[in-house]
Amino acid sequence: MAKLIGLTGGIGSGKTTIANYFKSLGIPLYIADDEAKVILYTPEAVEEVKKVFTEDVFTDGLPDRAKLAAVVFSDPDKLKVLNGIIHPKVAKHFTAWKKQYENEKFIMREAAILFESGSYKDCDSVILVTAPVEIRIQRVMQRDKVTREKVLERMNNQWSDEKKAALSNYIITNIKLEEAKEQAVEILKILNKIEN
Repeated sequence: MAKLIGLTGGIGSGKTTIANYFKSLGIPLYIADDEAKVILYTPEAVEEVKKVFTEDVFTDGLPDRAKLAAVVFSDPDKLKVLNGIIHPKVAKHFTAWKKQYENEKFIMREAAILFESGSYKDCDSVILVTAPVEIRIQRVMQRDKVTREKVLERMNNQWSDEKKAALSNYIITNIKLEEAKEQAVEILKILNKIEN
């Protein structure tokens, strides 16, 4: 049975870049956020979103991710509702996905809200990717072409790095990518030693 490594980090920490680096080292990778984007457009999810949210968050009959984000990131209750629609479906999809990798040594699940959703409890170990808040803000502003306020709004909906660190087994500080990759390799060496 493959050991499940959870990988998480706040917005702008570079967690997906690090997750893809682990994938390049041969670890099967499941990116929960990518799957959530696909699930949002399934007929079942569209119907559930329609029941809860107004037409304002739809474009051409489908949920508009930018409009939805504007609503949920400024209203924690609405964010909870949306997560309640999407996350059980992601969890179900992940359960099916991991069956094909049962004979691997490790598999990795990358998720922005690994702790907030409680899914960290299913992991054999958790890696947290961190970076100083100012660097994270700049990264997201450049990547998503959004204002500083919008980035801070999203950050406020996630646990702090301190809170996540307390529950993590390993921490990668991602300021310079090459150094972060070296840390990833070291963690993998430790994990392999534990398993051997």
